[in-house]
Amino acid sequence: MALLQETERSNIDESVVRSLWPLDSMEYIEVGAEGSAGGILCIWNPMIFLLHECCCSRNFIILAGIMHSSINCVIGNIYAPNEELNRRRLWGILSNLKSIFPNPWCLGGDFNEVKNISERKGCIRTDKGMGEFGNFISNLELIDIPMLGRKYTWDNSQSWSRIDRFLVNPEWLEWYRYKVWGLPRLFSDQSPILLMEDDRNWGQKPFKFINTWVLHPKFLGDAKKVWDSTNVHNWACYIIMEKLRALKVALKKWNMEVFGDVESKLKEAKCELHSMDLQFEVKELTEEEEGRRKEVRGLIWKFSKRNEWMWIQKSSWIGL
Repeated sequence: MALLQETERSNIDESVVRSLWPLDSMEYIEVGAEGSAGGILCIWNPMIFLLHECCCSRNFIILAGIMHSSINCVIGNIYAPNEELNRRRLWGILSNLKSIFPNPWCLGGDFNEVKNISERKGCIRTDKGMGEFGNFISNLELIDIPMLGRKYTWDNSQSWSRIDRFLVNPEWLEWYRYKVWGLPRLFSDQSPILLMEDDRNWGQKPFKFINTWVLHPKFLGDAKKVWDSTNVHNWACYIIMEKLRALKVALKKWNMEVFGDVESKLKEAKCELHSMDLQFEVKELTEEEEGRRKEVRGLIWKFSKRNEWMWIQKSSWIGL
């Protein structure tokens, strides 16, 4: 475990306990908390990341090694101080470390600072700390990966801020298709963030009920028939689960075979009406043709309403 050169050690809190111990099949390094505050922990699988050097202080853990036996990289866990002056010192220390650990960096954690005022809500404070943080990101040629799932990572019910993030050198985005997700916040005033590949496994795709199905005259009857015909014997929750599973499969099939592709049907009806209108311009329509024209106009209205309802509902799913 390598520390800084002698010229750099004056910037590091030597009272911090550094440890590298096996944790079953994992390895970890921790910086102890002060009472109930602070503390940093890094855990990794040595089969994926092989540690060569590290450097720790009260506000960061820097790990230099090889990822997947071929990628030389540096991974940093950051816990920036609350005070602006101390954050400025931290940016300086990390900038100096870049020359000692030159491989591509990936920094993640609580930076306790925002890049611009749009990352705050309920707070009008505009200090130069944002500019200094932005300069730090620019000087180290880091990229701030946008966060999905939520906008802010910290709140106290009156103000909100995005102070947690992942910063990477461009090489990381060539190696991996990364995205950052803001996760639900439970008891803490901060939300955890997760850096993952783009092909994140969200588990089984949820079934979404289309509200416009109820406009179809056969829907309620067909759905009731499936529900009543699914015979399951067990405890109550299991019966409900199996009936819903059967209904889900049946409704997907019903949507394709009975309800159909609303947009395609709407397009076909519009084309048919347009053709009739062109005929009407050059000749009188027969009584039968006029009846069909009225029928098609009714279909266009019905399919338009269904399509409108579907898009209103789908728009509410965006970001869920």
